[in-house]
Amino acid sequence: MTSRSPAAEQSELERRFRVVETTIKLGVPPRDVSILHPASAEDLIDEEEFDTDERLPYWAELWPSARVLGERLLATKGAGIRLLELGCGSGLVSACAAMAGYDVCASDYYDDALRFSRVNAWRNADRDIRTKLLDWRRLPARLPRYDAVVASDVLYERPYGALVAQVLAATIAPDGWAIVADPGRVGRDDFIATLAASGLTLARHEMVPYAEGKIRQRITLYHVTNATSGVSIP
Repeated sequence: MTSRSPAAEQSELERRFRVVETTIKLGVPPRDVSILHPASAEDLIDEEEFDTDERLPYWAELWPSARVLGERLLATKGAGIRLLELGCGSGLVSACAAMAGYDVCASDYYDDALRFSRVNAWRNADRDIRTKLLDWRRLPARLPRYDAVVASDVLYERPYGALVAQVLAATIAPDGWAIVADPGRVGRDDFIATLAASGLTLARHEMVPYAEGKIRQRITLYHVTNATSGVSIP
């Protein structure tokens, strides 16, 4: 995406955006994950972009589902595993994956989300990651396949249920796996219903309670594989 160093990219982001640094403790024992991100998603709303394709800057928020998924990845060993994140946002999950040793490619619909993700992986894991601009509605004819594909809170519009299942089918390696973290969004049922038609299997799911301040959510981790792989998922 860019030839600039992560340090130079961070400086540019700090010039262009009003940013904050949020430090989250994840894992056992707790590890600090420090995420640089826009101070307010509302600052980024562009009425012209919304009128064109209903774009809203959800990527700037640090959602509970991303915290749960990031913590899960921190508990795994990712060395030698190629991982794609769908809808990376500011990069919390990708940063955690990089910290766990995965070979990470962060993807999103927004260029700036990719930039923040690259910076945050570098800040936390001292590693560079690859990035890919990806529109689920217009997938490239040829997409690389990955050993692991992860996504958090990406089912917030009904059409995204089927789209996310189709993207997983196009990007999971034959013996690969995926984890989708979801708090019960409107696209969840269509996602589950579309998996089999896409050649995928819902291997299992687990509920993870999330509580912080007044926020109470139950995050479900959906573990997905290719229908015939029988692979073990972390």
